[in-house]
Amino acid sequence: MSSPALEVQAAREPAPPGPPAPGRPPRPPAPRPSARRKAWRRWISPLVVVVLWQVASATGLLPERLLAGPATIAATTVDLVTDGTLPTAIAVSLQRVAIGFVLGGLAGVLLALVAGLSRAGENAVDPLMQMLRALPFFGLIPLFILWFGIGETPKVTLVALAVSFPLYLNTFAGVRGVDGKLAELARTLELGRAALIRHIVLPGALPQTLVGLRQSLGVAWLALIVAEQVNADAGLGYMINDAREFLRTDVIVVGLLVYSALGLLTDAVVRLLERRALSWRSGFLGE
Repeated sequence: MSSPALEVQAAREPAPPGPPAPGRPPRPPAPRPSARRKAWRRWISPLVVVVLWQVASATGLLPERLLAGPATIAATTVDLVTDGTLPTAIAVSLQRVAIGFVLGGLAGVLLALVAGLSRAGENAVDPLMQMLRALPFFGLIPLFILWFGIGETPKVTLVALAVSFPLYLNTFAGVRGVDGKLAELARTLELGRAALIRHIVLPGALPQTLVGLRQSLGVAWLALIVAEQVNADAGLGYMINDAREFLRTDVIVVGLLVYSALGLLTDAVVRLLERRALSWRSGFLGE
């Protein structure tokens, strides 16, 4: 027979959690408060570098002709935005990257499909792509200028060429990495060639293609920096090259920071696309 004290203690203890209600998925565990509190620590070292940079610039340890201080760079950024120089340069550079990326991306993916779907296509396409990939494509700029002049065509072509190789290599690997059992299933279901590519090959190669997409975007901005240094009359590269002639290190740093920010922004867009397109992997991996 239980005592009154034990009954009181049992009444105070919380009941054990029961099973989740039918039809309702269990709630994901809340993030640890300690992890949220520690997130700000990642900003300590960058802030320390900026403070030391500003102190060195203000005390004369870092001459302005070598590298402008953060305060000067911030003021220059405001001036360039106010007079319209920076927005115009960004718009021109974005247009070049967009056109070159679309052309190079389409070429890379289509060539990868041709090479990946048949042995004959591989023998015809892959040797040429491997040979071109081994070329220092920045060294092709003089030829591009001779072939296409000094307008927009050589700049866009250089970006397209740089973009095509990462997408080709990753998409080709993705196509060849599709599970052979899925191809057998397609033959059992009597799927045509187009249906096989659409429903099996492309979804199977998508994760690897998205990896190539992220790599291509990084290479696109790198190629654009070089392309805009040669015979350009607009764009971020032209702004940096013009500032170099007048020893304006503040403008040069502003242009480089914008390049970096645009690269991070485009990479974030692709990562968001990857999470949406491959959302099925989260449940499969138990994440």
